[in-house]
Amino acid sequence: MSVAAAATLLPAIHAASKKPSKRQFYPNHRKQIYVPPKPKPLFPPTTPTPLLPSRTPHPQTPLEALTSVVNDLRSSIKKGVRIDLEIFASVLETCYRLDSIENGIRVRELIPDTVLRGNAGIASKLVRLYAANGMVEEAHQVFDEMLVRGRDSAFAWNALISGYAVAGMYEDALAVYFQMGEEGVAPDGFTFPRVLKACGGVGVVGVGERVHRDAVRWGFGGDGFVMNALVDMYAKCGDIVRARKVFDKMGARDLVSWNSMLAGYVRHGLASEAVRTFRGMIRDGYDPDSVAASAILAGGMPMEVGAQVHGWVIRHGLDSHLSVGNALIVLYSSHRRLDQARWIFENMTWEKDVVSWNSIISAHCKDPKAVAYFHAMERSGCRPNCITFVSLLSSCAHLNLVEQGAALFSKMKERYKIAPTMEHYACMVNLYARAGLIDEAYKMITEEMEFPAGETVWGALLYACYLHGNVDVGEMAASHLFELEEDNEHNFELLVRIYENAGRLEDAERVRGMMSDRGL
Repeated sequence: MSVAAAATLLPAIHAASKKPSKRQFYPNHRKQIYVPPKPKPLFPPTTPTPLLPSRTPHPQTPLEALTSVVNDLRSSIKKGVRIDLEIFASVLETCYRLDSIENGIRVRELIPDTVLRGNAGIASKLVRLYAANGMVEEAHQVFDEMLVRGRDSAFAWNALISGYAVAGMYEDALAVYFQMGEEGVAPDGFTFPRVLKACGGVGVVGVGERVHRDAVRWGFGGDGFVMNALVDMYAKCGDIVRARKVFDKMGARDLVSWNSMLAGYVRHGLASEAVRTFRGMIRDGYDPDSVAASAILAGGMPMEVGAQVHGWVIRHGLDSHLSVGNALIVLYSSHRRLDQARWIFENMTWEKDVVSWNSIISAHCKDPKAVAYFHAMERSGCRPNCITFVSLLSSCAHLNLVEQGAALFSKMKERYKIAPTMEHYACMVNLYARAGLIDEAYKMITEEMEFPAGETVWGALLYACYLHGNVDVGEMAASHLFELEEDNEHNFELLVRIYENAGRLEDAERVRGMMSDRGL
């Protein structure tokens, strides 16, 4: 049968069938086209997988890109690929700029020791990376193993001096500087600001004057960075007059110059000079920044001056800075305006740091709220430091909270792994002694302290013996104080009063004779 004949039979067959057919027709067309039904798929429809992803890859951060480079370096070296030394130097430079000590340590593992000892450029960059991240011992080891440091470059020397100065190891920084001179290495403009920072940390003006003469001799006496460092150094060494002379000789001052001079006056308690400097900054067109505002607010200013500076800070939008908020807490708490101090603390827009918590705890040193603030500090996740516990233990001593103070002292050592300092032991002795527990206080000095007690510790014990009339322990505390502070007449007077209150008038006269012999 032909296809045409079969097509003519389809309507008749369809009409004769009682079952509905699934075939579909289009009767209105001249030609009827058969459309078979779509079969039900056995599996869900799929889409073809593109050869390339349709989304653009997420761009790498600089740190992620650096990590990828270090990974590629490691795999290349494993495959025996020889790495150009300039690549090591470039990657170490990037690690320093991105503050990635982890990648820097990985790169160090890839550099052969012979290369590190013989290549001053790579070794110097590694010294700087280690020193900038507080690894000064590792930095000094690399420095010592350098076969050639070169007399024409102070790069490695500057890095090591800076690392020690930032770490607070000022004597070591000065030792490196003087060794630098002995080996004939010429200092540069980056050397003296770092060395002068170490001089200020040591606090010996004679050493600072020697470095100042060196700076002049090498032609850096008029350098702006060096002069700023000189102002800061002389102020920290106690010679504020010399600091002002250097400041006045500066041809072009910047914000650092003004801040250094302002901080020097604040440190020396010269409130009027600090205010005059603050106003001088504004007059000369230098708007004080958060550093200047924080210095003057926390510098023990009179309340009237502090309120004026607070208003200036608000008008210039500096009140949102964390350091300014911390300084305002100090300002108001020092004038016993605790309501304002608490309001500032509770409305700080930035996340509070340890200085914020220490400031508010110290403000409540004679208030039970100090301990409550400490517990809130722990809940916030902020880790306390040694200053935190000095304020807490002092508060417990004033409030006679012996058990709480002892528990906090134990928590400091065991949970936070903070080694007690002389100030902590003085607070604990004061805590026990004020409560009349003289024997416990004496036992802490003689049995628990890891180092000899200083005048603050023995002084707290002697005063407690005077309050509670303990002659025996008072005599022992006084004997130590007479050796530590030969010219402090207050210690002799306390012992005299202890003897007089106990009716031992002959011993009191004997102590007065000792005072007379010493010219007190």
